[in-house]
Amino acid sequence: QVQLVESGGGGVQAGGSLRLSCAASGDTSSTGGMAWFRQPPGKERKFVAAIWWSANTTRYSDSVKGRFTISKDTAKVTVYLQMGSLKPEDTAVYYCARRRRGNIVQYTSESSYDSWGQGTQVTVSS
Repeated sequence: QVQLVESGGGGVQAGGSLRLSCAASGDTSSTGGMAWFRQPPGKERKFVAAIWWSANTTRYSDSVKGRFTISKDTAKVTVYLQMGSLKPEDTAVYYCARRRRGNIVQYTSESSYDSWGQGTQVTVSS
């Protein structure tokens, strides 16, 4: 039973930056990694970035490579998404997700994650 709460969303001009946070609570001891997904208006939810909990590994979708950075704070049991050079196409509801440890990691698939936050809105104008 893990609960996730996202924060940090809001409105920003194109070219600007935002940092999203996702705080986890409950029994997080089995966490293998966490990720960010996003759902633009009228579109399907898609993978954005993932980070392994006990490793250095990170992965990004092609659309955000070089602009977004995912990071973690183990002590705070929190994952972050630093978003830079924002574009109107980045406008979406951003969701945090958690997966359990396992040998096979399908990190881009929603089905790999067992806990989800409620989402935070990011709106990029201009």
